[in-house]
Amino acid sequence: MDIRVVLADDHLIVRQGLVSLLEREADIKVVGQANDGLELVNLVRHLKPDVAVTDITMPGLSGFEAIHRILSRKNPPKVVCLSVHGDLRLVQEVMDKGVSAYLVKGCAYHELVGAVRTAMDGQIYLSSEVASAATHDCSVDEEAAGMPVHMLLTSREREIVQLFAEGRSTRQIAERLHISEKTVASHREHIMDKLHITGIAELTRYAIREGLCSMCAPCPSLQPICKTGASPCNTPDGNCIP
Repeated sequence: MDIRVVLADDHLIVRQGLVSLLEREADIKVVGQANDGLELVNLVRHLKPDVAVTDITMPGLSGFEAIHRILSRKNPPKVVCLSVHGDLRLVQEVMDKGVSAYLVKGCAYHELVGAVRTAMDGQIYLSSEVASAATHDCSVDEEAAGMPVHMLLTSREREIVQLFAEGRSTRQIAERLHISEKTVASHREHIMDKLHITGIAELTRYAIREGLCSMCAPCPSLQPICKTGASPCNTPDGNCIP
């Protein structure tokens, strides 16, 4: 029986390449593709795949939140993360959510295929780069390593951080999340208090550093630091990202 897979990545060329490679395998069938986390959640609900392969950093609803929603469902699919981020703190957080496999995008193709099949067998798979880093880090005291700061944030607060970092205004966030502008502003204040930061520009840099937002996401607030050569522009609070 085929392993039914859905893929989520905000870069079309990456998705197309992965589909092309995976469908070479006789036992794997890609049944759906998503451009962001919300689309992935909807695909999982309607297609009921065996495995969801997803990036972590995507516009709109992030991979973090998509994974949380997917794995909170009854009879969820296995989840395989494929990300540019190899930070062990990040790996540990998503694995703690119940993810079956974690691979960095520099891994070999056979590792992705192996991860999909291993996940279907109910086992855990880490790409060789992540596994090697974990081995070298195993002697580090867990308390000394410290908790990732964004684990202090609620699911809704992380979602709001990402949306602000993508250049959305308070009004746009309120409309998207179906809450009041006052509630968005309140969340923003709590977030900044928790993270000890003072402005949207700093919040954007934090989101990029922690993998909540892509450095090259096609949003106005990030254009000054994109590699695409886009012209500089201001973040919602009027501060340009250096």
